[in-house]
Amino acid sequence: MTPQIDQFLAAKAFGVAGASTNRDKYGNKVLRCYQLNGRKAVPINPRAEAIEGIPCVADVASLPDEVTSLSVITPPKITEEVVAAAIARGIKNIWMQPGAESPAAVAACKAAGINVIADGSCLLVVLGYRDH
Repeated sequence: MTPQIDQFLAAKAFGVAGASTNRDKYGNKVLRCYQLNGRKAVPINPRAEAIEGIPCVADVASLPDEVTSLSVITPPKITEEVVAAAIARGIKNIWMQPGAESPAAVAACKAAGINVIADGSCLLVVLGYRDH
């Protein structure tokens, strides 16, 4: 693992932007991956009460203070909005899952001094996720 990934995974809790109630979507699989690895994760979804039994927050600004790392599983245009909100919220680490990356979002992270992972690395691969 890279130092960026080690730093990301050292967080006490993780936000999941793009968390989905649909178990076939990556936004759901990333959330379950955190659960299976015994990590605290907070799903961000403005239209769901809870996902996989975990209460949702409506947006990045509503994340609890202990969340310092954010997984992003959104279309690139939305990723840019998520990153702007994460910068305002003081998030320290952002991992853009493959397909969520945006050059503007990556540049915004770097300019804000955020540890950003957007090189095609996949959290599901790094943590060894298996669908159950």
